[in-house]
Amino acid sequence: MKRMAYLLFPLFTGVLAGGLWWAAAGAAKNPSGSATMTAKKTGLQTATFAGGCFWCVEADFEKVPGVVAAVSGYTGGQGASPTYEDYGRKGHVEAVQITYDPRKVTYQELLDYFWRHIDPTDAGGQFVDRGPQYRSVIFYQDDEQKRLAEASKQELARSGRFSKPIVTEILPLGKFYPAEAYHQDYYKNHSLRYRYYRSGSGRDQFLKQVWGREPNPGAKPGNPTYQKPSEAELRQRLTPLQYQVTQEEGTEPPFRNEYWDNKREGIYVDIVSGEPLFSSLDKYDSGTGWPSFTKPLEPGNIVEREDRKLFTVRTEVRSRHGDSHLGHVFPDGPPPTGRRYCMNSAALRFIPKEDLEKEGYGQYLPLFQGKGK
Repeated sequence: MKRMAYLLFPLFTGVLAGGLWWAAAGAAKNPSGSATMTAKKTGLQTATFAGGCFWCVEADFEKVPGVVAAVSGYTGGQGASPTYEDYGRKGHVEAVQITYDPRKVTYQELLDYFWRHIDPTDAGGQFVDRGPQYRSVIFYQDDEQKRLAEASKQELARSGRFSKPIVTEILPLGKFYPAEAYHQDYYKNHSLRYRYYRSGSGRDQFLKQVWGREPNPGAKPGNPTYQKPSEAELRQRLTPLQYQVTQEEGTEPPFRNEYWDNKREGIYVDIVSGEPLFSSLDKYDSGTGWPSFTKPLEPGNIVEREDRKLFTVRTEVRSRHGDSHLGHVFPDGPPPTGRRYCMNSAALRFIPKEDLEKEGYGQYLPLFQGKGK
């Protein structure tokens, strides 16, 4: 069914040209078992979930603080070396293998997050995608994961959240085959086609109907007050540049942006959600032409993840609740952190210290007490 997105979506020449370039850049993400390889680093663990379209599952889990990597792939079947053309015939399902830091997010929390991003009552697929290759499965790799998965499934069934039985399978993990390079980070490298597919899949509409605006267990710690508005509201509220930067991971020009040389005292919040991100007390002149900070004001509102676009490896910085692209962080900053959070002004809103109280950020006023104007 996902192939219909290619047929229905109006692919203009300009979009195609850009898409080819970004697909080449996205190929830099190593699809050959990168999640498992990454997990070999001390302290990291892996989890594997199937929840229908792996583009969507990967996109959802990469937003979870503590998730280091998410790789789309195939597993659960008998045939070796599956491809996108034959994985279903070989009995595999679309799945995502997640590498995570258990010090930041637990397997139990990943399970809770998983349930809130699928339809666990659908045995015939997920949303618009039909067939056993799209069914939901939790693949466990040891007895503890199996125990936690079974207990979590039972708890969901007892909760009464769904009127139908919970049919998500819990199976031992066999060999996981990473999908082709063009499927990795699809939601970023082909954002227009991905958004078109996802909006028409029925996934988000179902999740909103079932879960509403309840706090998401994958977005913690934080304040549920800070939320991402709807797509229509974003397009109405944001300028074209703000939308391009925060929603399409664009980059504004250096030295020709609002805050690169702003020296006023105050805090910087996400232009999309309003969540506090940085303070003028940690801002410095990096000489790059973009606003730069040595550390976040609220680390809990910052998500860092690997970015392999532009044929290099960088660390992208996003806001937790708004899921806005903010910029990147580099290991070349001044003491005491040695880090340079290089942000886009278009992703930020500055609130001067004299306006903190009336804007609802009065808790940060003590930071500036006793300091000159």
